[in-house]
Amino acid sequence: MRLRYTYNDLIRNKGVNAALLVILILSAFLTATGSMVMERLVGSVNQLFDEAKPPHFLQMHVGDYDRGELERFAADHPEIDSWLIEEMLGYDSAAIAWQRPSTGESGDLSDSLIDNLFVTQNEEFDFLIDETGAIPRPSAGEIYLPVAYQLQFELQTGDELRLTTDSGVHRFTVEGFVRDSQMASSLSSATRFVVSEADFAELTTAGGGAPEIIAEYRLSDTALIADLQRAYESDEALPKNGQAVTYDLILLINAISDGLVAVALVFVSFLLIAIALLNARFVIRGTLEDEVREIGAMKAIGLPSKTISGLYLSKYRLMTFLACVIGGLLAIVATDLLTRSVQANYAEAPLGLSAVLVPVIALAVVYLFVVAICRRVFRRVRKIQVVNALVHGSTLDDRQTARRAKREAKRVKRTSLASFRGGSINRRLAVLDLRADAKQWVLIPTVFFLAAVLMALPMNLLSTFESPRFITYMGAPETDVRADIQFADDVDQTRDDLVASMASDDRLTDLRVYANLLYETEGEDGWETLRVEVGDYSAGTVEFLEGERPEDGEIALSVLNADKYGLTTGDPLTVRRGGESTTLVVSGIYQDVTSGGNTAKMQGEATTGAASYVIYADAVDGADAAAIADEYNDRFDSANVIPMGEYVKQTFSYFTGAFQNAAILAFVFGVGIAVLITSLFLKLRLSSERRKNGVLSAIGFSTAEISSQVRGKTLAVVALGTVLGLVFTATVGESLAGGLMSVAGLGITKLAFIPNWSVVYIGYPLVLIAAGYIGAVALTARLRGADKSMWIRG
Repeated sequence: MRLRYTYNDLIRNKGVNAALLVILILSAFLTATGSMVMERLVGSVNQLFDEAKPPHFLQMHVGDYDRGELERFAADHPEIDSWLIEEMLGYDSAAIAWQRPSTGESGDLSDSLIDNLFVTQNEEFDFLIDETGAIPRPSAGEIYLPVAYQLQFELQTGDELRLTTDSGVHRFTVEGFVRDSQMASSLSSATRFVVSEADFAELTTAGGGAPEIIAEYRLSDTALIADLQRAYESDEALPKNGQAVTYDLILLINAISDGLVAVALVFVSFLLIAIALLNARFVIRGTLEDEVREIGAMKAIGLPSKTISGLYLSKYRLMTFLACVIGGLLAIVATDLLTRSVQANYAEAPLGLSAVLVPVIALAVVYLFVVAICRRVFRRVRKIQVVNALVHGSTLDDRQTARRAKREAKRVKRTSLASFRGGSINRRLAVLDLRADAKQWVLIPTVFFLAAVLMALPMNLLSTFESPRFITYMGAPETDVRADIQFADDVDQTRDDLVASMASDDRLTDLRVYANLLYETEGEDGWETLRVEVGDYSAGTVEFLEGERPEDGEIALSVLNADKYGLTTGDPLTVRRGGESTTLVVSGIYQDVTSGGNTAKMQGEATTGAASYVIYADAVDGADAAAIADEYNDRFDSANVIPMGEYVKQTFSYFTGAFQNAAILAFVFGVGIAVLITSLFLKLRLSSERRKNGVLSAIGFSTAEISSQVRGKTLAVVALGTVLGLVFTATVGESLAGGLMSVAGLGITKLAFIPNWSVVYIGYPLVLIAAGYIGAVALTARLRGADKSMWIRG
């Protein structure tokens, strides 16, 4: 009986059921896809980590160091399972060119702004892995390039790579491409090339490369990583002129970008599930009202309410099950497309039990959740009284009927047209109808509210991460040009020469110089390294979450450093450098995603003894920042000069790519769902209001006037829902996005959207409102050819 009823109902209400099925399929599809992308990402990263064996703790360093001290440290810590010193040579991207012998095509890597580090393959851990999962060991004249460059520059095996050094051009044959467990993300400031031991020795003597090292450690117990880091940073004899990175940070940086895609898909699926449930509730209530006499008859012959509810629920069980099956199958195809970059950058995750269980569990949750909500709505069957159902055709009991009668009597008195003077009678009737049936019409503004949030939130995140102003989240001022001096033989002299040249350049203004000094501060287990940027912050170059810029005797801390040391504004902090201790007052706390988010700032000027320098400048109107940066790179080999706009773009390319995909997906689904739900709602609404429309037609209202009332009501509720959705996104949505960033541990705890106003707050609402209105016009156009006499009969 249930199957027969389900089949007949599906055939009888094809349009309504098809619309609901589409929404359920999309919900199941996105939920399954998001869960599968997350599972594939975790599996790929874990597979790469199993093959590459990244370090549990590493310390980068530029400059001289004592290898004996590193050996002593390793010997003093039995928790260290293995350790190594990786020697690297850094080259500017403009010094690296390529040519394809088979076609004659050529180019260079100058568009890349990150450091290019030439290394040899490690022996014990931190391997660079090729596409087969093997550990490549190039012969003399061969080189393995990072996968990121393969994708960015469309390089191929067999290409010739030319590296310009002080002693001439060195040529290599590209033998393949490697995945890097340390530096695969765009958030990494460098990438690694693998060459042979002989070629590395030759490059070392050739000159032109900036030498640096990474001291890397793997532990017998990863729970001891934090203890080892504190012990390392408290040892004054160890090299620390660079960033310290832990295993957890490596894992986070690798997973965060593609993980955002999965989170975005799940977020969209949650909103679609909410829309589907609102729609299902509306359809179920309409079904109960239309078939109340049949329900009353079934109750009269003795069928229990549970059996009747189960009969109606069977249709929704079947539709939800079909939606989960179809959505799951579509998710398999979509996941393969979305995880191609994951498999290229990391590794192809093995298809284990989790690859099946994760999407199945996700789909099962969707199924159980939807069915549970539908079952709850069908509880109304229990309250239906046989007499009211058969005689009055009402789902209400006696008490509810009396209450409705009183409300309607008051409404009729309050909204009588007898006293109406002037204006549009159609507009007046539309307003009265909305007030009378607000509970019925609430579906449309709610759906458009969710659609507006769905579309605006990813777009706001995209425009925020693409904006040049986002540089302030990196603890830096919003400028046009940035110069880094780190690998020079004499950083102080290079700084003097570069500053003098830039100061005399009439294309540049507002020159600011900052020095990075290595201080120490007392942590849980002794003195730890604290990287402090010293310079002039009087011009308000940094935005502070708490407090203000540092003055003399003060220091500003990044969010992560403030949390690490348990400090807030006004607290004292003792630092030392060169054996001299100073107590400073914390003046402010700011957000920073660079250097692992652990930075500090002091007011002052450092002319000598800095580990590195950073110089910022603005370009005058009409000057090309990119051209200026290229010119200074050619003139100063020891400095890395970059246009800030391109730097931010490349640094956050994985983030913006994820948000761009989410924004496109959300726009298509948001508009599509809005049109679909509007059409579905109006179709059911017009069907239930045939008698009322028949009365209006009988007393002289034309079809055009009746249609204009429906369109006006639709336009009003659509606009209301859209505006409320955009307001929610700009306020609560901003806080939610900031909360997610804070949980990620990137150094951002409060995110202020930098929206594209013309798109989000003008284009999107116009598109949504137009979509809703077009749906209303399409549905009401059918009224012209309808038989008006049939309306009176109901």
